[in-house]
Amino acid sequence: MNTESTPAAIPAATIIIFRDCPKGGAPEILITVRSRTMSFAGGMAVFPGGRVDPADFALGAQFAEQSGSAIDAEEAAHQIAAIRETLEETGLVLGLTGEIDAEKAAKARAMLEEKNELAPVLKEFDWTLDLAQITPFARWYPKNEKLSRVFDTRFYLANLGTGAVDVSIDNSENTRLFWMSAKGALDAADTGDIKLIFPTRRNLERLALFSSFEETRAQAEAIPVKTIIPQIDNSSGQPMLTIMEDAGYPITGELLETVARG
Repeated sequence: MNTESTPAAIPAATIIIFRDCPKGGAPEILITVRSRTMSFAGGMAVFPGGRVDPADFALGAQFAEQSGSAIDAEEAAHQIAAIRETLEETGLVLGLTGEIDAEKAAKARAMLEEKNELAPVLKEFDWTLDLAQITPFARWYPKNEKLSRVFDTRFYLANLGTGAVDVSIDNSENTRLFWMSAKGALDAADTGDIKLIFPTRRNLERLALFSSFEETRAQAEAIPVKTIIPQIDNSSGQPMLTIMEDAGYPITGELLETVARG
């Protein structure tokens, strides 16, 4: 693939949020359907997240300096962006500690919509970052010269535990939020109820391997995060979009003609 004309990558982050299924069985994952008007993945079912803003990088640098954490400033910025985007898009408070309840979460979300930065929200509610709640899972960089924007996205895992948590759409980027098991989401895609881009489908297939958040996190911690850059393979006579074999994914290729690529 010619990478010379590929747009510069936009740093982004997303959290795969687990909760216990209220009826028992496989854990459920929070999925959002993006507005059809969005230029990237419009109408597609994805995980909550978005681009890393300059303010996220600033807060990430401050966190790395003050905490003495093993997490470097860039990684901290991505995790902070995932936390911020989750609060903005869903109303959930993740990766933070302090006095947190539904009323404060709603006020914090409203303040975030006004300020567009997480730092003043933390100060207002006396919350602190707790990045130990966030587990790195994957990194996808689907270079494609046909796309006007290309995202280099880091994926994370987080666990709510209880299912008794309210979520609500932001009424701008997203049109629907729902909880569903990874297998259920794949089945819904197969029947046409939702649409999935290539990275989301591959990640759901990987998540469907496990029966609990703990199992998922254990695999994520055992396999170093590698940057996944899908490649077109023509060796079989039918073009396939493929990914590396050693990143923990059970299915590493799909016919190019069936791929939804955002």
